[in-house]
Amino acid sequence: MGLLAAMCWGITDFLAGFNARAVGVRKAVFFGQALGFLIVSLILTVFPSIVRGAMAAPWSSWGSALLAALFTVSGTLALSRAFSVGQAAIVAPVVTAYGAVTALLSWLSGERLGTLQWPGLGACLLGVALTAVTFGERPPKSHAPRQALGFAVLAALLYGCGFWLQGRYALPALGVVPVLWLGYAVGLSSLTGALLRRPGQFSRPPLKHLGSLLGASLMNLSAFSAFSVGALQGSVAVVTVLSTLSGGIAAILGVLLFKERLNPVQWGGVGTVILGALILHLH
Repeated sequence: MGLLAAMCWGITDFLAGFNARAVGVRKAVFFGQALGFLIVSLILTVFPSIVRGAMAAPWSSWGSALLAALFTVSGTLALSRAFSVGQAAIVAPVVTAYGAVTALLSWLSGERLGTLQWPGLGACLLGVALTAVTFGERPPKSHAPRQALGFAVLAALLYGCGFWLQGRYALPALGVVPVLWLGYAVGLSSLTGALLRRPGQFSRPPLKHLGSLLGASLMNLSAFSAFSVGALQGSVAVVTVLSTLSGGIAAILGVLLFKERLNPVQWGGVGTVILGALILHLH
């Protein structure tokens, strides 16, 4: 499940930058959340027993799920913004640091970290710093490297907190589908309020972009589903760290398809972040 989540999120990350530049950050995220909400709502309608089981869960679990949803939707907005102003080959690996955030929160909440996990955390942080080195290069006019890096780091922090809350407190009590539904409901509600202030952003995106929007939404839903099932059935830490391999997938797609170029130090940063994720998994 962790590897499946990594694959789906890697494709989602790659499509996110294209969609954000084509139709705007909020609109791209809005249509993705709307489609996911409709699909999960249909599942709950067909299987009402899932709803009854979730309603019997304590309110504290619902509160944790709600807070986790707020973190993840904020992380999605930050990530989309990062991809819209920066290179996918830099942004995607930086976001994989959410695995280190989750591991750190687990340690602070009482879980002991092994000797290999500390070097893994350090490697992730070092990689983030290296990806910011540009040697005075002039990026394309549509790119703002420092701004993109800041949004990518923010997304990593938000995702790390959200996944930790979700895996530790929400999923065991509520189950996979209700947690997914609540996440999409919160995201859709938040974006609807923001877009109502600018009604023009509700316009239908051009037909030529519907395929990429649909693909990103389905891949994101598949990734969240795989992550939730893996966290519920196994170890939250292992599934989270495995899912961070999505950064490598997105970076490779960005280089191969968009012909993005990185300097040697930035390539070192990309590799260091991914190496940190692998070291964490070795534990």
